[in-house]
Amino acid sequence: MNASTALLPANKVFDIGFSGSLGNIDAYISAVNRLPMLSHEEEISLATRLRDSNDLAAAQSLVLSHLRLVVSIARGYLGYGLPHADLIQEGNIGLMKAVKRFDPDQGVRLVSYAMHWIKAEMHEYILKNWRLVKVATTKAQRKLFFNLRSHKEGLDSMTPDQVESLAKTLNVKREEVIEMETRLSGRDIALEAPTDDDDDKFAPIAYLSSERNEPTRVLEAQQYDRLQTEGLTTALEKLDPRSRRIVEARWLANDDGSGATLHELADEFGVSAERIRQIEAVALKKMKGTLAAFA
Repeated sequence: MNASTALLPANKVFDIGFSGSLGNIDAYISAVNRLPMLSHEEEISLATRLRDSNDLAAAQSLVLSHLRLVVSIARGYLGYGLPHADLIQEGNIGLMKAVKRFDPDQGVRLVSYAMHWIKAEMHEYILKNWRLVKVATTKAQRKLFFNLRSHKEGLDSMTPDQVESLAKTLNVKREEVIEMETRLSGRDIALEAPTDDDDDKFAPIAYLSSERNEPTRVLEAQQYDRLQTEGLTTALEKLDPRSRRIVEARWLANDDGSGATLHELADEFGVSAERIRQIEAVALKKMKGTLAAFA
């Protein structure tokens, strides 16, 4: 099912006169615009039935009669480059939420009440899908995002006077306006080039700094080198000759860690393998205390 066919439930469910296929967005909009609008009295009656009796048929009528409102609002957000059908679908979700919460005793028309919910869902969809990296997360940033695009004239940067005026209108700091304008002026860039030709050398991955040059990594590497050289030498010098021989034979003889076995060293020193293990344990504990000063 594509986006446009998902916008409306099937005719059999609502039985209000839809005919033919709604396989594209134009057909959907045409069908929606033919739906009858409700009078104020009809709207109050249906909303009361929904609130008091949870009448789903009444909810359906309220939703369907206001689908054209969603289409109209969605048209105003086409400049963000997102699919019209998706905007409408998100707006329809907002409309259904508004119908569910609508109180007919408040003296407000559903059309006025629903606009907030419809726009809220569209705003959420736009902010999630307009960029790979979110440009607005807080409530103030969201307000700035949508107002800034509508106040900007063309692609040029805003003048100091325009920044000051918008900041005063929205009751935010001028620095926040400048920051949001900077975010909007950027665009998503692939970390790696999409092809394997010479363009690779111009992709961001080619000139990003190596992790090895990151200050923390540099300090860690220097500390590790000091531990491996000066620290290890000092720790070995503090051992007696037998303990040092056992540690070197067991752990430092080969780079792959395949040192002498306990039994081999037991034969060399004429003691049991268990005694070699005990000497080794004491020596390693002593070395650990010495190396702590180099950590």
